[in-house]
Amino acid sequence: MKFSDDKSAFNHLYQQFQLSLKLQGKAAKTTVSYLRSFRRLADYFSCHPAKLTQNDLKLYFSDLIDTHSWSSVKIDRWAFKIFWEHFLKKDWNWPKVVKPPKLKPYPIS
Repeated sequence: MKFSDDKSAFNHLYQQFQLSLKLQGKAAKTTVSYLRSFRRLADYFSCHPAKLTQNDLKLYFSDLIDTHSWSSVKIDRWAFKIFWEHFLKKDWNWPKVVKPPKLKPYPIS
């Protein structure tokens, strides 16, 4: 099944994830951010999220690091972790992503 092509399947998962976040007591802003992350995932892949592999997630986060802020990467990480563990009832194996160090400019003499 093509996940991104099947609007009804996506809408169903989206609504179920939204309900799950609400039942977990997530703040409204957190819920909006996590649902945005879920839509971004659906736009990136063409399969059901339950079929994603560790390698798929590595590729996704590699591209995300190149195009989004570190804050967005962290939000997506937590959104997917909650989705996998609480919604899909699967063990979450977070891809090893290391935040790049901040470069401090040298003082100009």
